[in-house]
Amino acid sequence: MKPSDLGRFADASFLVLSSLASGPKHGYAMMEDIEAFSGTHLEPGTLYGALGRLEKLGWVEPLPPEDRRRPYQLTAAGAAAFRRHVATLEQVTTVSKARLVRLGGI
Repeated sequence: MKPSDLGRFADASFLVLSSLASGPKHGYAMMEDIEAFSGTHLEPGTLYGALGRLEKLGWVEPLPPEDRRRPYQLTAAGAAAFRRHVATLEQVTTVSKARLVRLGGI
């Protein structure tokens, strides 16, 4: 499965994978973490939609509930997909920076 297989939902899904890469979290903790590291506020519907898609792909899995919260964690397949997506973004960033230099600097 390629990162582009996430289609138009790639941004929210990538943010969720990035958040879970630091360890298991429940939904509210993910929303706070994502906002802290990216400045992006995900609404609950967007977050849980992304989690549902990632779970269907086998990239995240729910853990047993803690109180009324259900934490999620990355699977091995999710970590591999996250690595591939980061590599793709690094390539895009490298090319983009080179093109900005041609335009007169960053």
